[in-house]
Amino acid sequence: MATKDEINRREQWVLERLLKTGAVSVDEICSEFTVSVTTARRDLEALEQRGRLRRTHGGAISVEPLLYEAFAHVSSYREQIEKFADEKRRIALAAAELIDSGDTIALTPGTTTTQIMRAMPPRKSFMVVTNTVSVAMELTNRPDISVFVTGGFLHGGWFSLVGETAIEAMRHIFVDKLFIGANGLHPEHGATAYHPEEAALNSVMVQQAREKIVVVDHSKLGVLATYRFCPIQDVNRLITDTGATGEMLSGFVGKGIDVRRV
Repeated sequence: MATKDEINRREQWVLERLLKTGAVSVDEICSEFTVSVTTARRDLEALEQRGRLRRTHGGAISVEPLLYEAFAHVSSYREQIEKFADEKRRIALAAAELIDSGDTIALTPGTTTTQIMRAMPPRKSFMVVTNTVSVAMELTNRPDISVFVTGGFLHGGWFSLVGETAIEAMRHIFVDKLFIGANGLHPEHGATAYHPEEAALNSVMVQQAREKIVVVDHSKLGVLATYRFCPIQDVNRLITDTGATGEMLSGFVGKGIDVRRV
């Protein structure tokens, strides 16, 4: 009889494989963990029942969120999802490793932070605070995760909730880890955004978080958007991709930020 930890390890490996390649086979699971075909199929069935994948003949494929399908024709939205997609998946996997049972975490809106939500470890009990409707909808398939949605006015194509209601709700919650997506991260000026309402709420999230973890691909490094919401001295960690050069990262390392390239 497999232990809970063994099942969790297999499930996490399957989910990481799906994030990296989009598909996984029963044979791959059997080879990786020396388990029977029946056991591998049982793992995939359990994950499918929780909405984490879609089974196919001989394996499984990743599940795209239904909520996004209505917006597939919006070229600007699709471009943001597809831009540096592999890099964002790697960043998300590294970020998800930082989540512990019992944590309360928060996510700012964005495509990279959405990938973190999809990479969240299975069967760990923790709480997610979000102002992003799409994230909340996807997490309805995760009974092991408590979800708090801020409320507020819906802001356009990113499904984010903003305004005084959202800000006031956020002021009453403290989070252990905040995963920050940004339009730009500058070694002197910090994390910035193009939309003032999102920047205002993100700023409150930063104030309420014990640990601030920026998750951006290399194209955002050194970029300065319009509204600052997180001073550079407040950033604890930066997770980016291997496209980031030493020169691009030196300013952040010099500020004492824990930098990881994946």
